[in-house]
Amino acid sequence: MLTVVRDCLVTRYEPLIAAIELPDPDDRHVVAAAIRAKAQTIVTFNLRDFPRHALEPWDVEAVHPDRFLEGLIDLAPEVVYGQVQRIADSWRNPAGTVDDVIDRLDRSGLVSAAASLRSLR
Repeated sequence: MLTVVRDCLVTRYEPLIAAIELPDPDDRHVVAAAIRAKAQTIVTFNLRDFPRHALEPWDVEAVHPDRFLEGLIDLAPEVVYGQVQRIADSWRNPAGTVDDVIDRLDRSGLVSAAASLRSLR
């Protein structure tokens, strides 16, 4: 990951953990890292454990991955489709196609995003 996204590691978030209240205390480090990184969004399938009222004081929101990807597609459809093509091109043994990547997104619960990507073909 570090070779692709140089700034992907968040450090010195630990002191914030105790100040965060969530339904699952084991998730507090996620919010602490988001605060430290000045992130506005936590992308997660686990929305239940990141309720809006717990995140609002920190100016952070939790967003389902399908909604997040839909937003990216709305902003820059050509860029997102190009990245899907890059993912397909990187698949070996067996080789992948754009349709294979979209199908995998669909099976992973990113139904709306997959439909939007299909409409771009």
